[in-house]
Amino acid sequence: MSKPILYGADYSVYVRIARLALEEKGIGYDLVPVDVFAPEGVAAWYLEHHPFGRIPAFEHDGFRLFEASAIARYADEAFDGPALQPKDARSRARMNQITGLLDAYGYRAMVWDVAVERLEQNPPDEALIAKGLLQAEAVLRTLSALKADGPWLLGSQLTLADL
Repeated sequence: MSKPILYGADYSVYVRIARLALEEKGIGYDLVPVDVFAPEGVAAWYLEHHPFGRIPAFEHDGFRLFEASAIARYADEAFDGPALQPKDARSRARMNQITGLLDAYGYRAMVWDVAVERLEQNPPDEALIAKGLLQAEAVLRTLSALKADGPWLLGSQLTLADL
């Protein structure tokens, strides 16, 4: 087996999820930088790896994937190392619910509407930030209600939800 290749930017939340999964499994990989915000746009060669020009994308022995959740699940299931997904159906469903919650409701509000708007826009759109903070509060309240007792979101086991 060859070393997997992960395509993306090291600052990306979603690239970081894939990297954490690979690291937790003890998988060596190469990170190929891809700048989706380049002034000239996404490089044409990259569209063969991700048809929508987003990050991350992944390749392992000729098998290609895009989307962080698919990459993380593949890493967990295809390689030896500690399990990153619970064995029982209810815990797996809760893990999937949490990752879906963060993807659908948390990411945009917390990253784009609050952090990027506050840190990179001059002047920032205060109404957008306020709306993002309200959404972030709802997400974090829900996440707190779903969290099991223990150090990780599902209790005693680190899972893809934590990554």
